[in-house]
Amino acid sequence: MSNSCAILFKELIIKFICSCGSGMIHNPDTFPIRFVNSIRISFAFEKFHVMGLFRSYISRIILWKIKRDRQREVILILSLLIGLLSGLAAVLLKNLVYYTHYFITGGFQFEKQNFLYLAFPLAGILLTVLFVRYVIREDIGHGVSKILYAISRKNGILSRHNTYSSMVASTLTIAFGGSVGLEAPIVFTGASIGSNLGRIFRLNFKTILILIGCGAAGAIAGIFKSPIAAMVFAIEVLMLDLTMTTMIPLLISAVTGSMIAFFLMGKGVLFSFEIHDPFVLSQIPAFLVLGLFTGLVSVFFTRATSITEGWMDSIRNTYRKVLVGGIILGVLIFIFPSLYGEGYEALSTILEGNEGVLINEGLFSSWADQEWFLVAILLFTMFFKVIAMAVTTGAGGVGGIFAPSLFMGGLAGFLCGHLINMLPFMHVSETGFALVGMAGIMSGVMHAPLTAIFLIAEITGGYSLFTPLIITSTISYLTVKYYEPHSLYARRLARRGELLTHHKDKAVLSMMKVRDLVETNFNTVPLDATLGDFVKVVTHSQRNIFPVVDDENNFHGIIFINDIRNIIFDRELYPTTLIRDLMFMPAATVDPDESMEEVAAKFTETGNFNLPVIRKGKYVGFVSRANVFSTYRKLLQEFSDD
Repeated sequence: MSNSCAILFKELIIKFICSCGSGMIHNPDTFPIRFVNSIRISFAFEKFHVMGLFRSYISRIILWKIKRDRQREVILILSLLIGLLSGLAAVLLKNLVYYTHYFITGGFQFEKQNFLYLAFPLAGILLTVLFVRYVIREDIGHGVSKILYAISRKNGILSRHNTYSSMVASTLTIAFGGSVGLEAPIVFTGASIGSNLGRIFRLNFKTILILIGCGAAGAIAGIFKSPIAAMVFAIEVLMLDLTMTTMIPLLISAVTGSMIAFFLMGKGVLFSFEIHDPFVLSQIPAFLVLGLFTGLVSVFFTRATSITEGWMDSIRNTYRKVLVGGIILGVLIFIFPSLYGEGYEALSTILEGNEGVLINEGLFSSWADQEWFLVAILLFTMFFKVIAMAVTTGAGGVGGIFAPSLFMGGLAGFLCGHLINMLPFMHVSETGFALVGMAGIMSGVMHAPLTAIFLIAEITGGYSLFTPLIITSTISYLTVKYYEPHSLYARRLARRGELLTHHKDKAVLSMMKVRDLVETNFNTVPLDATLGDFVKVVTHSQRNIFPVVDDENNFHGIIFINDIRNIIFDRELYPTTLIRDLMFMPAATVDPDESMEEVAAKFTETGNFNLPVIRKGKYVGFVSRANVFSTYRKLLQEFSDD
């Protein structure tokens, strides 16, 4: 059975390569012919058993390296493999969405069959929810946030199904019109590939963390063919440290993913643009304004998304949520067709100077020539893009904020440039402003200015806009940072103290868990005990602190032996002195689910060396300052070792 599966998999890969080898297929009518012809190659390819040999040799090499403790070589080999797999996954996902969209729409024209825009989004979200609920049975939305949570709280462990589940779910969502992006699902897929390979070879947490970053970098490079931006994304967004141990594997994976995409898709990317208008020094004030504007739009983006998703979460019934979200999304797309799917086609059209694509001529044909109406359409499209995105994910769709932030940035930059050109004393390139605006919104929403700068620089094929990209991205980031200290990816985790950050102290504390540090070798004392009973407990104890509990293990206080040293040897007091009169309630207690940052603060505030751990009033154990410090030092050394 395994041989049959391997043969089928190889045939599918060959057919896929044959169909995509000359670039992204823009003429679907020729696809069936090329697909059938490619079957001949698959039979010849079968003779060499390439997949089996590849897997066998890779396993032997890595196991050989592990046995000889050659950790660096293992990481480099795996980073190459992860870059290859994540790059293939990126190309596969893009083609899945493209062809799924083509087959379900049949190339229909909006003007003739616009009612389909009302039905498709609802159908896509429903199919996604059914797939997630009955096949995967685990929430797979907000992929980047899931990666950050796994890094911070689960030792980098991601489920095996994440290597494919996000691809299937996002295809169903986006191909049917969900107003989200493919980047988060493919990053989730790449990170899962890295995590699971690390688990297969039983690597430590730090190495798995690097492999997760490699998967994310390879996936982003495969989508955009921008290896530098992909590497920076892993460092900025996934909070990896910038060391040589980290950077080299990230570069290998990013370049590998990018080369795979070049080989299978040609030179074209999601969108590309050649800059014709050079940067002029006198336009610096205009780009400062653009930075402030995109920063404020980013604040709106972040808060509107949180509010809308919160409102959708308040709808408890799953299918009612799907119905409400699908109807709202369908109506928005019906009015503003550019909200359909990722929005890259509309964005490319705007960059070419044809902003009329944003106007639904079937509804607004009488106003299409009015300049003020174009400004209004830009504003409304920006506003409702955020709502459409949040409704898609809130209703159960799977996708990310990467593409929506680029779409919003393009519109914001174009609008800002258009308004500036309405002034009599200044003229700027609206297309250039659209490109720089994309970096501004990405920088603000994702809190990743370097990723935004290098991504736009790479997809435009040069660095002629490098200075305005730096200016706008920096101003946008500083503006949004004043109002929102964390990105959308990290906002929820940061509120719960579960976010791994570049701050070494906080990062190490976030990796520590109270449950792993609880000490239970403290002898308990019954609440109704006397001093004589307590002395008997002391004779069998190695600790000087004694928790007082009742028959149901409810915690009532502690006895510190130094506090009663003056009476503990007075036998006359043994039968008459009650423990409840000697105990006291400590200044602070710890819950097993508290973050270690909160626990560390309690140690500092109280000055205690031990704090009782209490779960819903029940005694669990103690957490000691010495044990916390020892674990902290060990993790810090592992985390910082280069």
